[in-house]
Amino acid sequence: MTVQRAITSVRMQVAFAEEQGVPVAVCLQDSGIPPEMLGRADCTIEAGQELTVVRNLCRALGNDAELGLAMGQRYHLSSYGVWGFALLSSPTFRQAVELGLRYLDLTFAFLDISLQEQGGDAMLILDDSGVPEEVREYLLARDASAVMMIQDELFAGRIPLSSLEMRLPARPAASFEAIFGLVPQFDRPRSQARFVAGLLDMPLPQANPVTARLCEEQCHQLLVQRYRKGSVAARVRRRLLQQPGRFPDMEAMAEELAITSRTLRRQLAAEGTSYRALLDEVRRMLAEQWLSLGILSLAEISERLGFSELANFNHAFRRWTGQTPGRFRRERKGG
Repeated sequence: MTVQRAITSVRMQVAFAEEQGVPVAVCLQDSGIPPEMLGRADCTIEAGQELTVVRNLCRALGNDAELGLAMGQRYHLSSYGVWGFALLSSPTFRQAVELGLRYLDLTFAFLDISLQEQGGDAMLILDDSGVPEEVREYLLARDASAVMMIQDELFAGRIPLSSLEMRLPARPAASFEAIFGLVPQFDRPRSQARFVAGLLDMPLPQANPVTARLCEEQCHQLLVQRYRKGSVAARVRRRLLQQPGRFPDMEAMAEELAITSRTLRRQLAAEGTSYRALLDEVRRMLAEQWLSLGILSLAEISERLGFSELANFNHAFRRWTGQTPGRFRRERKGG
C-alpha cells in the first residue's frame, strides 16, 4: 500500500500557483481534493493526488525547472512536522541524512534519494526515473532545492558542494548558482551533488540525542500509521500533533472528522485506544521533547500543552512518567 502524505505540500503549491495567477480550482482539478480540505491540518492524501496537482500546475505554468527551484525554497524544516524536528536534533549531519532517508516517505519528495561514499567524497543521488516526464523537470528542481533548504537550516548556512550534476537540458545557471552555490553540469545521465565526506561527521548546532531518539520513535509510529490507511487513531494523533496547545475536546474532534463523538469513541475503542490516551500520548511526547531541548521554561511548556496551571502539568507529567518535569530535565542534562 502506498504511504499517505500530509496535505501540507499541496497547500503550499496551490498558494504558490495562486501568486502566479492560477486559480485554486485549476490546481485541484481531477485531484479528488476539495478546496475546503486545504484548510484542514489533519488531512492526508495519496501521493498520486499531489501528482495530479503538480500536473495541473505544470500545465498552467510550464514544466519549468526554475519554477521548481523557487517552490523548493518554501519547504522549511517546520513544513515536515516531526521529521524535520528529528533531523534538527540529530547529533551529526550524517545521522540527520541517514534518519531523513530512512523516513523519506514522511516527506513530500517524489524522487528516490540515496547517499553514497567513495573515498573522500560523499554523493547525494537524486533519482527521478520514476517521475512522469511531463512534470520531471519541475519536480527534480523542486526536490533538489528543498534538500538544499533543509541542509541550510540544519547548519544555519550552506555546506560547500564540490560539484553538482543535473539531468536537465542546458539553461541559464544563475538561479541554480544562487541556491546551490555553484554552476551545475547540465545534460548529465543522473542528478547528484558531491561534497567532502568529512562534512557528514560535523556536529549539528541544535543536536540533542535524547530528543532525536524520541522524534525517530515518533517518525516510526507516524509512518506505520500512514501505511494503515483509514486508522481513526492516526488521524486524531496527527491533528493533535499539528497544533500543540490547541487541543480540541472529543466533541470538537468528532465534528472535525465529520462523525459523532459516540462513533469516534467506538472506533477508537475498536483500535484499542481512547481519545484521552491519545491526548496523553501526544502531550507526553511533546513535553519530553521540549524538556530535553532545555529552551522553554516549565511554565512555557505547560502553557503550550494547554494546561491552565503549572501544577496541573506537574501532576500529569508525574502520572505519565513517575517523576516531576524538573527531575526529568535534570536527568537529561546529566544531573
